[in-house]
Formats: sequence, structure tokens, C-alpha cells
Amino acid sequence: MVNSFAYSFQATELDARGGVGTVVERLRRMGLPAARVDDVQIALSEAVNNVVEHAYADTTPGDVDIGCNLDTEQLWISIRDAGLPLPNEALATRKPADLTGPREDLPEGGFGWFLIRELTSAVTYERDNGTNRLSLCFEVGNSCV
Repeated sequence: MVNSFAYSFQATELDARGGVGTVVERLRRMGLPAARVDDVQIALSEAVNNVVEHAYADTTPGDVDIGCNLDTEQLWISIRDAGLPLPNEALATRKPADLTGPREDLPEGGFGWFLIRELTSAVTYERDNGTNRLSLCFEVGNSCV
């Protein structure tokens, strides 16, 4: 049996924080294992923050639509927006930021995509008719395919 729901909010910092919290709480009530809740919250926060900061950069914030499908083996989260596409309309293949060197020289960013990839089993991105769709899969049971 698959439990599904959708939730939308505006791509502002305040609405994004509340929206992610609402989605995570609903997943918790649907039975998402406690061991996965924190991973989902971190990855979802990073992904939604990217939408707010980059997809709607220098424009009027639009909507962020989140769809969730949870079953006994996996959780798929789809994040849609009508903002700017990812560079080259593809996921970046970044490595983690270099943490060597003096503390004052450490990068401010560069951790988000690394965290998302580390916490998920699969990540996909599509751009279709002016809409971005990022899909994140989290293992709940055995596998993500």
C-alpha cells in the first residue's frame, strides 16, 4: 500500500521552512521510520533551499510543489517549481568541498548537493515545459529502483 500526499507553498525562506516542517511531520505521522526522518528533513531542506535561492533568484517567488509517495520499501519525494533551470539542465556532479586549510578560508557553500546525494538512494532531475522536477528516493525498507 502506498501513502501519498501533495503540499505546496511559496518559495520564500519563511514559507519554505514551514513547508518542509509540514511535509516532514506528515511523513512522520504516516509511519516514516524515525531513523529516516532526520535524513529526509536535511535533504529536503537543502533541495528546497536551492529552489528558493537559485531557481527564483532575482524574480518574484513562485510555488514549490512537493509530492510524497511512501510505501514499506521506499519514499519518493518530488519537488516541482517553475523557476530557473539547473545549470545545463542537469544535476551537478560535485565532490564535497575541500575542508583543508585555515578555517577562515573554508567555503561558505558547496555542501548541499553532496549532502542530498549522501542521504538519498537516488536523485533525478528533469526540466519540462518550464518546470523543474527534482525527485529524491530514500530507502525505508530494502531498495530504491
